[in-house]
Amino acid sequence: MGQFLSTALAVLVTSLGTLTTAVAPPARAADPAPRESAPAPASSDVESAHGVAAVTLDGKVLYRVRGLPGLPAPERARGASQRIAGIAADRSVPTDSLRLAASDDRTTIYAGDRLVAAVIDGDAAVEGVVRPVLAEMAMRNIQSAIVSYRNDRSPRVLLVNTAYGVGATVLFAIALLVIRRAFRKLTSLAERRFTSQIEALDTQSQQLVQIVQAQQLKRALQGILKGLAMATILVLGYLYLHFLLGLYPWTRPLSARLLAILLEPLQVLGNGLLDSLPGLVFIAVLAILTRYLLGVLRLYFAGIDRETVRFARFDREWALPTYRILRLLIIAFAVVVAYPYIPGSSSDAFKGVSIFLGVVFSLGSSSVIANLMAGYTMIYRRAFKVGDRIAIDNVTGEVTERRLMVTHLRTIKNEEIVVPNSTIINSNIINYSTLAATRGLILHTTVGIGYETPWRQVEAMLRLAAERTPGLLTDPPPFVLQKSLGDFAVTYELNAYCNDPHAMGRLYSAMHRNILDVFNENGVQIMTPAYEGDPETPKVVAKDQWFQAPARPPDEPAPAGPAPRLVTPAASAPPVAAS
Repeated sequence: MGQFLSTALAVLVTSLGTLTTAVAPPARAADPAPRESAPAPASSDVESAHGVAAVTLDGKVLYRVRGLPGLPAPERARGASQRIAGIAADRSVPTDSLRLAASDDRTTIYAGDRLVAAVIDGDAAVEGVVRPVLAEMAMRNIQSAIVSYRNDRSPRVLLVNTAYGVGATVLFAIALLVIRRAFRKLTSLAERRFTSQIEALDTQSQQLVQIVQAQQLKRALQGILKGLAMATILVLGYLYLHFLLGLYPWTRPLSARLLAILLEPLQVLGNGLLDSLPGLVFIAVLAILTRYLLGVLRLYFAGIDRETVRFARFDREWALPTYRILRLLIIAFAVVVAYPYIPGSSSDAFKGVSIFLGVVFSLGSSSVIANLMAGYTMIYRRAFKVGDRIAIDNVTGEVTERRLMVTHLRTIKNEEIVVPNSTIINSNIINYSTLAATRGLILHTTVGIGYETPWRQVEAMLRLAAERTPGLLTDPPPFVLQKSLGDFAVTYELNAYCNDPHAMGRLYSAMHRNILDVFNENGVQIMTPAYEGDPETPKVVAKDQWFQAPARPPDEPAPAGPAPRLVTPAASAPPVAAS
């Protein structure tokens, strides 16, 4: 509150210093008549074309004048006002020295031998009286204004008004302190009351909703009290400034216009609202129709999404994206139609802001637009859907969420990867789920076997390993391809079908285990990747060593004691260097 008082006083002092030079015209001892002696026009229509202005002194209107050819009304009124102010500032000119001098086309007002103003027939027509009557009334108003001008600037009056201003300032400061303390007490009283109610509710069970409502009411009451305090301070501030500015003749015009200055913005807003009312009604009707149309479209496409409405060659996954595209087009069309009816849309400022926002949007949203377009493109390309297992470049995972900007994948390691749609649209996509349910997904792995092993035996062992793997399909049956005849081994590829792409990792692991078991059972060593010489003893694991510690057979129970020590069998043959 003290800061507000200091700020108000600083603004007041600054305003007084500025208005002293801006409002009070400079006094001149003698002002020559600026083209006032020009002959009056014969036609009143010509005179009215130059407008009407008021001759004033200290903000008080004395009379009004019309413009002349080559001398607009504001310039003519300003010249008369400056001459009157110069005479008022010169205390050597008595007020009873004012006199009238009539001629054929004008009545001139003099102060002794000094020209004050001239009244013409056009000026009298403005007031609806004859020229002599207007001249007499103008002279009396000038005399009264000069007396008030000199009295208001006398040292005694200025000293008394300054004392009044100091007293008003003290009272205003006291009022601010009283208001501050009063609203502080009201706020603390309200807080204590609501705090006690909240504590009482908190001791009861299942009263969370009431506690939240009480806290919301507490915040609302605090906002109301703050608003009332601010409104009270503003009213007192206005009364204080109105009184203080009215004490001095230099700031009295501002005091008279203070309320108008505060209310003019509201008046402008109100008039603008009334002028824009037809356009606002049109925008409201357009918004209602647009909302109704979007609601109908949403129901229609929601039916397609629920498959209650069907279209040939229109996938269910296209329903909601198509609705979003149509919604965007309809809203854009509605905005284009409503644009001319928006208040201020034809102003240069509105156009400038629109152009600026358009430039900023176009420069800063290139990647966003690219991702959006890529998102819609992927939807209509039917590359994948939520729940599919896909591979994008070096990333393989299940599609958990598909948005217009990005796509979320969950890998086999339970990692969530967010891939921008613009990256996906420019990459190769492998979808493991598209044909898995209908035609099956082929899992494949390769082994290298020496040339001395019959290929028929190798293919039989690979098919046997596939048959032992649970989860692989027997129809279609697995098959083996001979991929290449290498320098040291033949590369065989086992291909087996499955219908669950999400079990790829588990099935591959089981298939590899079974391949190792089958080849060990038959004493065939796997030569992958290559070798430089045949070992004396085949590199196979004997069946009695399959479950060396800490491994154990599936039907053997877990030991009760500590885990068995790992025993490394002695090598039965010298090592063979591998390439």
